[in-house]
Amino acid sequence: MIAAAAQRAQSPPPASVGSDDTFIVRVRLIGQMEAWTLTSESILPAGRKTRALLAIIALSAPRPALRGRLAELLWSRRPDEQARASLRQEIHRLLEALSPAGGDILSITRDHLSLRPGRCWVDVDEVLRATTAEPASLSLLDGDLLEDLDGVDPAFDAWLTTERERVRDRARSLAEALLRERSESEGAIPAAQQLLSIDRAHEGAWRALMRAHAARGERGMAIQAYERCRAVLADLLDAVPSAETQRLLAEIRGGGKSDGQVATAVLDPSRRQEARPSAAVVPVLADVRPEPRFQSRGGARIGVLPLRLIGPGEEESHLAPGLADEITTALARFRWLFVVSSNSLGKFIADTRDESTIRRMFGIDFLLDGTIQRVRSRLRITIKLLDLRAGNQIVWARRFDRQTHDLLSLQDEVAAEVVAQIDPEILLIEAKRVSARPPSDPTAYDLLLRALPLIARMDREQYAQAGEFLSRAIALEPDYPAAHAWYAYWHVFLVGQGWAEDADAALRRAGELAETAITLDPHDARALTMAGHVRAFLHRRLREAIALHERALSLNPNLAMAWNLSGVAHAYAGDYQEAERRLKRYKKLAPLDPHAFFFDTAFVIVNLLKRDYESAVAWGREVSQSNPAFSAACKPYLSALGHLGHAQEAAVVRRRLLSIEPNYTIEAFLRGAPFEHTRDRDHFAEGLRLGGIPEQ
Repeated sequence: MIAAAAQRAQSPPPASVGSDDTFIVRVRLIGQMEAWTLTSESILPAGRKTRALLAIIALSAPRPALRGRLAELLWSRRPDEQARASLRQEIHRLLEALSPAGGDILSITRDHLSLRPGRCWVDVDEVLRATTAEPASLSLLDGDLLEDLDGVDPAFDAWLTTERERVRDRARSLAEALLRERSESEGAIPAAQQLLSIDRAHEGAWRALMRAHAARGERGMAIQAYERCRAVLADLLDAVPSAETQRLLAEIRGGGKSDGQVATAVLDPSRRQEARPSAAVVPVLADVRPEPRFQSRGGARIGVLPLRLIGPGEEESHLAPGLADEITTALARFRWLFVVSSNSLGKFIADTRDESTIRRMFGIDFLLDGTIQRVRSRLRITIKLLDLRAGNQIVWARRFDRQTHDLLSLQDEVAAEVVAQIDPEILLIEAKRVSARPPSDPTAYDLLLRALPLIARMDREQYAQAGEFLSRAIALEPDYPAAHAWYAYWHVFLVGQGWAEDADAALRRAGELAETAITLDPHDARALTMAGHVRAFLHRRLREAIALHERALSLNPNLAMAWNLSGVAHAYAGDYQEAERRLKRYKKLAPLDPHAFFFDTAFVIVNLLKRDYESAVAWGREVSQSNPAFSAACKPYLSALGHLGHAQEAAVVRRRLLSIEPNYTIEAFLRGAPFEHTRDRDHFAEGLRLGGIPEQ
């Protein structure tokens, strides 16, 4: 491999699929970057920034690259004026480097840079143009995109990660389609090998290869393919082959017959992937028709480092790897996160603990690190979350002081609180990052992330825009469960805020979306608990709602949202004690949740129903200060004030509520109240009357 790389570096790329006589420059972006004239003269710029500039322009084609975007990607830490001045210098260097080609390659305007059409051959373009009828250019994908340009700038690194995923996901999808078409053993072997050259950990492709060899009577080759699969999964993912793959191995070893239709069993979309991680690892083992979790929609990638020990005793020495494994296992329950285990990272950091190197080697966005220290009879555990795309910035940190008498319980408690708190934080960071980018060609995942901050602001105009984003995400990817779940959740607030033009239609649509979400992915705890809240708040089917919440908590017992919304459902059902227990669990897991204004409203409701009006008012004040535009918090707050006879404060809250919902009345409340017992509904309504809400 080293000799091949050296030969490639010393010679221009061969004429490849899709070459054209009009091209005067060939640019290779896959692997180490190269640029050649047709006379085999290298015109690759010397500077890394200049190369990165050419790469961005080439990957933006056929759209022109905005100057402002180029400056932002390459000089994200400089003021705007300095960044633009640096960009002008790099453009000049790029023109000098390209001048031996003797042609007008770049189109430069005041605002844009682009490659002139038909003047430059780019290997990535050929990969993206490949089809199942003409797949030859897939062979160009023999390395990572721009593998020698990591570390140019944090913003460029983030962009490069996205581009690498885009190119590899496109190639993977095509290779999967090719394998589906070539079900006969003779065609399946090269198709499976092509897919494995793109994704070595693709277990479905390994199974197809095993079946193909078995169908040809090559049982030894089939077993050898299994051994290679096992070695790759252990090396890349610290995982073992799934139960399905091991069953296939047993069948082949037992001399089982194959009918020659190699890919059929592998590609059947009704069959689910069964992955068996070793220890506490998330195996990203996508089949040819992957389940929704593993489709190429994006998602934060997080690694967990083994914790460092500061002056430990023998007992604590086992806690560091144990706690890291426990955190890894807990993170694996969040469907939108992709987790690199502490075992995998632990082997690597024996040589270096450098965050930039870790990101480059494992392709992760966030890194959890921490320390364990004994302080007399207590342990002090400090955990921090680093955003590797933002220059290793610490974006979350927490210190835990615990007694050492029960280390196993300590591991469970700390891991639960860590993952419950970083889940919404990472979601918020991802949303901010996507919202800061120009909205060109967004993916469904991008659209979902753009919607989330707008939902939380509770501004009617921005809220409508969030609904448009979610609707577009579903139109773009109709089988994306998270988009359906969040859009159903969006309808909850649409009705709750009194903003639905047709409330009955909104109720029906919310139900449809929630049902679709949990049908598409019945193992997504967040989607299940959102569907439960739709059933409880909008449809008043409380027993069904509680069952959905229980299912969510069984899948992810550290999902704070599920504890909160299940507590709300129990409050609606009149079980105040159970509601309080669940709300306390939510608050312990996520005491500073970014969306606490919504979740903490449940405390106002429960205390109102318990007739603890003082506590209800205290919670109501806190929630209203967090987000005065959230009308659902105003209602139980106002009812408690009415029962207490606090007329002056009630008048302030009433004006705020009616400014959001001008037509809110007792009649409207009773029509939509989700409470199971008449006593709770009437008690709530009486407080609203006393607070000054009109009857009709």
